[in-house]
Amino acid sequence: MTKYCYIPQLYFALCLTVHAIRDAIFANRGVQREGSEITGRNMETSVQNLDYPSYPGDVPVGGDDTLHAFGDRMKQDDLATTSQTTLALSCHQRLKFTLGEKCQKRTEGILKTGSLVHLHEIYTELYIVEEGSDEANKEHEVSQIEAASRRRDTQEIPIKCNDILKHKDKVIRTVLTKGVAGIGKTVSVQKFILDWAEGTANQDVLFIFPLPFRKLNLIKEEKLSLVNLLHRFFTDTKNLKPEEFHHNKVLFIFDGLDECRLPLDFQNSESVSDVTQSASVDVLLTNLIKGKLLPSALIWITTRPAAADQIPADCINQVTEIRGFSDLQKEEYFRKRFREEHVAERIITHLKSSRSLYIMCHIPVFCWITGSVLERILGESEISEIPKTLTEMFTQFIVFQIKHSRKKYQEKGDVDHEQAREIILALGKLAFQQLEKGNLIFYEEDLIKCGIDVREASVYSGVCTQIFWEESGLHLGRVFSFVHLSAQEFLAALYVILSFIFKNKNVLQRQHFPTKSTLSDVLKCAVDKALESETGHLNLFLRFLSGLSLESNQTILQGLLSQRVSTSHNTEEIIKYIKDKTCETTPEKTINLFHCLNELNDHSLQQKVQSYVNKEAIGGSCDPKFCPGQWSALAFIMLNSENQLEEFDLRRYHQSEECLLSLLPVIRTCRNVILPKCNLTGKSCAALASALSSNSSCIRELDLSYNKLQDSGVKLLCDGLKSSQCKLEKLGLECCSIGKEGCTALTAALTSNPTHLQELNIKHNKPGNSGVKLLQTLVEDPQCKLDKLLID
Repeated sequence: MTKYCYIPQLYFALCLTVHAIRDAIFANRGVQREGSEITGRNMETSVQNLDYPSYPGDVPVGGDDTLHAFGDRMKQDDLATTSQTTLALSCHQRLKFTLGEKCQKRTEGILKTGSLVHLHEIYTELYIVEEGSDEANKEHEVSQIEAASRRRDTQEIPIKCNDILKHKDKVIRTVLTKGVAGIGKTVSVQKFILDWAEGTANQDVLFIFPLPFRKLNLIKEEKLSLVNLLHRFFTDTKNLKPEEFHHNKVLFIFDGLDECRLPLDFQNSESVSDVTQSASVDVLLTNLIKGKLLPSALIWITTRPAAADQIPADCINQVTEIRGFSDLQKEEYFRKRFREEHVAERIITHLKSSRSLYIMCHIPVFCWITGSVLERILGESEISEIPKTLTEMFTQFIVFQIKHSRKKYQEKGDVDHEQAREIILALGKLAFQQLEKGNLIFYEEDLIKCGIDVREASVYSGVCTQIFWEESGLHLGRVFSFVHLSAQEFLAALYVILSFIFKNKNVLQRQHFPTKSTLSDVLKCAVDKALESETGHLNLFLRFLSGLSLESNQTILQGLLSQRVSTSHNTEEIIKYIKDKTCETTPEKTINLFHCLNELNDHSLQQKVQSYVNKEAIGGSCDPKFCPGQWSALAFIMLNSENQLEEFDLRRYHQSEECLLSLLPVIRTCRNVILPKCNLTGKSCAALASALSSNSSCIRELDLSYNKLQDSGVKLLCDGLKSSQCKLEKLGLECCSIGKEGCTALTAALTSNPTHLQELNIKHNKPGNSGVKLLQTLVEDPQCKLDKLLID
């Protein structure tokens, strides 16, 4: 058992010593003000940070009786203060012990023995950075991970987990930490609390109150005061008086804003400033975050990127982002998990050979999933083929989970196929329905609607994670979630496949098919549905669905499938359908279609394009007769190459707007983008503005010289330049037919976002005297970083 640093007897003795010294002073001298109140702040560092607030009024000097009376009153006040201080320290000690016990042990997924391990043994430091914006990112989280894997911003300074509430330049009250599902937000919270409880970090904080939204959801209908809320969740604080929450440094941690089902209304919420005033939970939270309730408290909120905008920007002092594992941290994780060097090396080498798997390993949970599968496969006597695609990896993972559950709970090695299939169908239905709603957590009523026996679902703890929350005999309810969003998407896809095979039903259309319908009809419907999504929330689901249509993956799942469908004809049909779609949709959506072709083991279009590229001499250009689908195939090849481009020069491919638009996903990953004399128009400017304002944009230098952009094109470009996400440092607009209106737009954009652009070349245009003066004001503006203006 871990010993938590606390010496209340010594601290209490020091308190009495301070009071005794002051009493001696009162006995010998007339003191004018300044009593002392020991608040118990920073218990771990003795008395160095004690506060000494003034007593009201002056000390009367003039007679012994008066002085003795005042001294007696002071002693009574001091004893009361000392008693309160000791109580706060005692609660502090118990809270540290309780939270430390909870956080020091955890299960990483499902271990073979079901035992717990110490967090320090499996914790790998995550890559956390300060993020300039609290804007919500609605893109599919796998797309965000893929973009993050290509980001190369050397100016970012990593933040250690324990320093999340610190900043060298400003006072921090409220921090918002973003990160995709499974990236390590909750583990970071646990590590922060554990280090505090063990006395190794943040010892200036006396009380930490972790309040996950998934638990707060369970009491959303109740009305209670903040004090009563804390007493309910943290029984160690039940003896604390309300004023103690004001006198001591307190941190609230709200984990999982994206899981919140409370109606957080920051505009119209009633005002609450008293910690003893009763209100609904959502009202307490909004007032706490806004600083109206307990303004001295520190607040730490974690969320997935899509929900970040639920908190108003003016309520947040700092935004941070957890990027997950860097490439070195991935290797560190697998070497920690697999102590045998040759096993760890083989796994790392295999993952590097599959770009899609290696990118997904930015997510710690996916590292665990991958480790679980590869450990089992490498440990088998029979040589199994190691998974190379996401579908193959998750198919093996699900089969492993089912076998593990059977062995653990029924002491039976063989799987009851019929029962397993029914449970997977029910869980798949839950996954599918909640995926459509965008939910990652669900409650008992959600499971019951899908026909799931809650007791049976808990057996499959590796597939559906059940969290029983019970504190001091108070049973509030049960919360469920899948081990990761990707597992939910896989089960949703599996549900669609099984529903067709066993019920001849396309659940995407919610209607039964005629007998002559094929699996291709289901897949085509899924492709269309995914392409209709503005956020791409069905992208990974579509990849899994494509992969599950292959007979090879159905063979792995044969325990669940008493029958398989003949897919040879269907596979060819759906491959052709997807290839046709690559010529019809946007470049970003096309990239996911190529991922689907990979899951279908079809690389023909990529290979054809690659052969064209290989034939070209260095400095040459690709075939100008490429169709949009072939340009998109080239983009996919470039994005998945181990050798990432630092510089993109459109002239090496084809000097056309069509080529630029198709390769836009590649362009946004490059630092230096060279586009002079490429026949670009306003349409390109709008696309580049989108790239510049993207969360994943790496562009720092952009040269658009000698393109007839005109004022209209520059205005469109400025939509990107003024975005807080734009970090462009150098912009070339030489000879682009820019007049006064274009200069006005540039001035406004750089005034709005003044901290990055350092050099602007606008030679050989027609800005006029007024346009020149406008741009020169930017150089003279101390708030603007522009220091090199090239202009005629």
